Amino acid sequence: MYKVMALDIGTKRIGIALSDYLLMLANGHSYIARNPEKNALDAINKIAKENNVKKIVVGIPYNMDGTKGFQAENCEEFASKIKGYEIIYEDERLTSDAAEENLRNKKIDFRKDKGLVDVESACIILEQYLSRTR
Repeated sequence: MYKVMALDIGTKRIGIALSDYLLMLANGHSYIARNPEKNALDAINKIAKENNVKKIVVGIPYNMDGTKGFQAENCEEFASKIKGYEIIYEDERLTSDAAEENLRNKKIDFRKDKGLVDVESACIILEQYLSRTR
């Protein structure tokens, strides 16, 4: 049995979510600083190893017309440096808006800690993937 990890890769932070072993639920884990890049990659590998992760789902922020912009290419470039796991790309258009709405509904004030939005976005990315593959 294994877990799936999801990453919401931003320019400053990376939100991380993990599935359960049944691959049914997405749970927020943490967020890490994107830079320095080596530290971010080391942290991702450490969390993945500790949680028996086999697949990593990376959110790609496509443009609304479905094309790839700078940030989408930036995410793919970062993800290409993660070794030893199956990397799966998942469309993450509008997940930040949905994440903020989810946090507001839970009465969580994220204005002082934007990392909470990144973690919630990673959960949404993972939920999309898990729903699609069931």
